[in-house]
Amino acid sequence: MSDRTLREIAAMTGGVLLAPGGDEAGGSLQAHDGVTRVTDVVTDSRQAEEGSLFVAIVGERTDGHRHVPQAAAAGARAALVSNVEAVRAAMAEAGRDPESLPLVIVPDTVAALGGLARSHLAQLREQASSRGETLSVIAMTGSVGKTTTKDLTRQILAAQAPTVAPVASFNNEIGLPLTVLRADHTTRYLVLEMGASGSGHIAYLTSIAPLDAAAVLMIGHAHMGGFGSVDGVARAKSEIVTGLLPTGVAVLNLDDPRSAAMRELAPGRVLTFSASGDPRADLRASAVELDEQAHAVLDLHLPGARPERLRLGLPGRHNVTNALAAAGLALAAGLDPSQVLQALAGAGLESPHRMDVRECGGVLVIDDSYNANIDSMTAALEALPALAGQRRRVVIISEMLELGSASHADHTRTGELAAAAGAQVLVTIGQGAAPAAQAARAAGVHTIELPDAQAAIELLDGGHSPLRPADAVLIKGSHGSGAWRVADHLTATDKED
Repeated sequence: MSDRTLREIAAMTGGVLLAPGGDEAGGSLQAHDGVTRVTDVVTDSRQAEEGSLFVAIVGERTDGHRHVPQAAAAGARAALVSNVEAVRAAMAEAGRDPESLPLVIVPDTVAALGGLARSHLAQLREQASSRGETLSVIAMTGSVGKTTTKDLTRQILAAQAPTVAPVASFNNEIGLPLTVLRADHTTRYLVLEMGASGSGHIAYLTSIAPLDAAAVLMIGHAHMGGFGSVDGVARAKSEIVTGLLPTGVAVLNLDDPRSAAMRELAPGRVLTFSASGDPRADLRASAVELDEQAHAVLDLHLPGARPERLRLGLPGRHNVTNALAAAGLALAAGLDPSQVLQALAGAGLESPHRMDVRECGGVLVIDDSYNANIDSMTAALEALPALAGQRRRVVIISEMLELGSASHADHTRTGELAAAAGAQVLVTIGQGAAPAAQAARAAGVHTIELPDAQAAIELLDGGHSPLRPADAVLIKGSHGSGAWRVADHLTATDKED
């Protein structure tokens, strides 16, 4: 982030600056308080350091105003808050002077964070233009594959110029502004991931960061509880296309009818891609094979270039779609095909819990546990036979959340897919995953039903663990139901080595 004074931050957020010893109207503001500079923005007090601005957010589990003292102790120079009295009470309880830290007071800290990021990006773009340069803002959305596509896009673009991209899946109204605020005057490409759990969410994100290029991967069944139908998901995801600048480029999946239909909403140029090799697509894959490590090997067709044989650096046939989307975004950002090919060939996994395949204590652990819906569950289970080879196969799934009325059917389908993938054992976590166990049991799979992730960890550590030496185990599930905890437990020894 470019250094910002507290006066600038107050102006950019529409807030009131309260200096030490002042009152809520601004009172005894002293000159040096207005020019105090902050060097980064955090919403987690544990990440605060010398020069930070701490944004106090009221969440479901904690109120950030209570953590202002910890941020101050770590070196934060100010806090963005909506409740002054809560801050003062917390500071006093922590044994600190309640009025010792400058505060920027706003009605809503999440909205103010978005406003700060919006102004920051607009200024960076203006400064780049004045130097005869550009700052390209690129984003992707979809029901599956966003983070992998983000990682691949980042690597392709970073091979050419300074690039900023989200950590893990910072793709909502808090994570996206924090990513935007990491950009500075050196940034040439800003890569953003945009998620949604309801209508209007992506429109809000694109209001913060209007886009030069946007990709829609696949419209599926993620967060069905918030959309009501797959068509509702499509309408919400299409907001990324309408959020393009007039000169922006839409990158659309020709294999997905709902994504392809968004061509009508694009303000300008459209690039299409097809993992199935549709000859109508601008980018496509053909002659796709999986090697002995389940990595896709394919002929990559890019516009204006001869097809090139390419091996992807991450496992699973489904990642062909993500690689094509990343290539399309890079072309839309101005790279030429040779640059895209060279960088894509060397790109691999970056974010945790996404098709991370490793040997741990003699067991092949396939960790795809960050999140799950029926589409990503299908992709993971379809990849399992190639990844496992001749190994005995164990599948551990935690409940898929936010599926609404589709929950029973989608979990039932998961059990059927596990059986089709050759699972000898299926372990389910959470009551909502019971239909998966029932369907797998009906297909002859040995099933174990557990109430939570901790019970699964205890089972794996006990004398009746379903895992045997040389097994392959796939771990998949929604983040909130804890599959990642099981994966972390299984890979802990490997991380310590």
